[in-house]
Amino acid sequence: MAAGRDDLAAGGRLRLKVGNTDLLLLMIGGEVFALKNQCPHLGCAMHRGKLEGYLLWCPCHDWIFDVRTGEFVIAPEIKIPVFPVKVVDGKIMVNMEEE
Repeated sequence: MAAGRDDLAAGGRLRLKVGNTDLLLLMIGGEVFALKNQCPHLGCAMHRGKLEGYLLWCPCHDWIFDVRTGEFVIAPEIKIPVFPVKVVDGKIMVNMEEE
């Protein structure tokens, strides 16, 4: 478990540490997304970036990532790791096995 669903309001974000991973949870349209809280370019903390729809801007240099896939919008081969999420009994479960 990463967090309780009540910890994440609609349109909100939650930064937490899971093991050695700095994780960012986002609630968009009632769906929860989980991604590594680090830009692959300069390592900036993504929780400080602007969120518009499914697009998240890196606060350091304005690279834009799709939170559904982790892909940098102008070069999809560059990605932020994303993790599968399930909400079970009000608890947000993040599958971190691939990290």
